[in-house]
Amino acid sequence: MKSDFQSAISQIAAERGIPQAAVQASIEHALQGVYRKMANTEEPVRVDIDKATGAVRIYAPKTVIEVVEDPLTQISLDEAMNHAPNPILGQTIEIERTPENFGRIAAQTVKQSVLQRIRDYERDTVYEEYHDKQGEVLNGTVQRADPRAVIVELNKAEAVMPAREQVPTERYRPGQRVKVLLVEVNKDPRGPQLIVSRSHPGLIRRLFEQEVPEIFSGAVEIMEVAREPGLRSKVAVAARQEKVDPVGACVGVRGVRIQNIVNELYGEKIDVIEWSPDTAQFIANALSPAKPSSVTLDEANKVATVIVPTDQMSLAIGKEGQNARLAYKLTGWRIDIKDPSALQEMDEELLRQARAALADTPDEFAWQGRQPRLVRADGTISVRDPTFGPLDPDLVGMSVDVDVRGPALEVFYNRDLRHRFDFESGEALSLEDEPVTAGARGV
Repeated sequence: MKSDFQSAISQIAAERGIPQAAVQASIEHALQGVYRKMANTEEPVRVDIDKATGAVRIYAPKTVIEVVEDPLTQISLDEAMNHAPNPILGQTIEIERTPENFGRIAAQTVKQSVLQRIRDYERDTVYEEYHDKQGEVLNGTVQRADPRAVIVELNKAEAVMPAREQVPTERYRPGQRVKVLLVEVNKDPRGPQLIVSRSHPGLIRRLFEQEVPEIFSGAVEIMEVAREPGLRSKVAVAARQEKVDPVGACVGVRGVRIQNIVNELYGEKIDVIEWSPDTAQFIANALSPAKPSSVTLDEANKVATVIVPTDQMSLAIGKEGQNARLAYKLTGWRIDIKDPSALQEMDEELLRQARAALADTPDEFAWQGRQPRLVRADGTISVRDPTFGPLDPDLVGMSVDVDVRGPALEVFYNRDLRHRFDFESGEALSLEDEPVTAGARGV
């Protein structure tokens, strides 16, 4: 039959949700402190609590030796004979040190110490449990909400969602159930501090992992996430297995999977695009739903010049520049969006600048690398005054790069050589001909 003492331990353990052994260890530690204070000693002792009666006894372990050097831990052989039958050198014996009325005095003084030890144990337990969960999505309940922070209850712990981690378009109310991303777990003298977020891009990533089995299994990988919390996000995905459609897997049949994520984010729009190792193609995909005509890269400055049809300019830029900003965050490239008419003006300006430079520039130094040209509706381009073409039909309306190498004019699209012409006669040349490295000609 359990004693009242043992029943009290069981009740505390059940109420606090901690093991009985931890409660008992806390009580024993507190009783050791009470004994040392009563006896005014630093002698190490062991506390024994009788499970049947609840009686408390204090024992001091001593090592039997010939010459005592440390009275707190050692005892002579002669003195040991008064406490144990037939002691031998090197043996450890226990000497009872229980003070008179120790149980009554201890009960009055140990309570606060025990509660403090239990609180310390609870704090350590919470820290250990949640420290390994950083970066995971957790289910929580809003306890309190004010302009400075939202307090979210996570099972055994409370977390703080500061204003910087909240979504501007969301309103939180007590009792509301929310999914949050655990971003930080910090130790604090008052207990572990848990920081959660609803605005972090990692929340999007984790929600996709929960909702899309192909991502969880590794068949589809999330490469990049760009987010404007509460408004719109872009997620770039790539297939890691053959015959897997990464975008289709994320969207789901009739959009069920993506809709579940949108609902969890209270209507935030999400664009799922296919990632590509080709930077130009990736940038074109990132500007979805717009469909760029061409993408020209400036590797040195990490700037992409994107030509989109005039009727899709608003789609490419987005409301208040949102689509272009997200594409920049997703790709890491600054994107300069232009329509064909702007490119035509730029083409003419380059021509005027080149002609002006020719007046004082020797012919062999006039041409300065590849330059853009717009392919006209008839498939031709102008370089200096001459007209060259026709180019392939798929290049009509596109921006191509031209370069003069020796007597040949070379035409590139997406860094691929597509045409070669004799600069003087305009005659088409074979792509297989070796380029002549004579002095460059001016535009």
